[in-house]
Amino acid sequence: MARTSIHRARLDRREALLFEAGIKLGGVFHQYLGIPVSARTAAGLARTIERAVALQPFVRRVRVRLDLARGGPLGRGRFAYRYLTGEMLEVRLVLADGPVTVRAQLAHRPDLRYPLMSVDAVGPGAPRATSVRRPARRRGRSARRRAT
Repeated sequence: MARTSIHRARLDRREALLFEAGIKLGGVFHQYLGIPVSARTAAGLARTIERAVALQPFVRRVRVRLDLARGGPLGRGRFAYRYLTGEMLEVRLVLADGPVTVRAQLAHRPDLRYPLMSVDAVGPGAPRATSVRRPARRRGRSARRRAT
């Protein structure tokens, strides 16, 4: 099996991608919880998290959804926002290294009352296009026109 060279331990691509998935999901969870969020800012915050995760090695697709209805009470007036909680956060990502792909997610599990990080699939081949999406990148005027 092909070995990766970025780790000190001898990990194959599958093992390294599983590790990377955990790091990326854990990073999102621990970095963004507690940030103020409102209906007006939720979509922008989700896209910002996607763009930040997409910068990292091996990430092929990432999708972040924020469900504000799962949050605590909404303040009033100038305090009409909530703080991001694990219950609000859903992150799906696909990582790839050569022929190996890993699909993983962070999602609230009501049955556990816990935001659980899990591996959905590990294997060869391209990720399913419907599972998650990578944020669009700006490439110039003609590329934007073709995308619409």
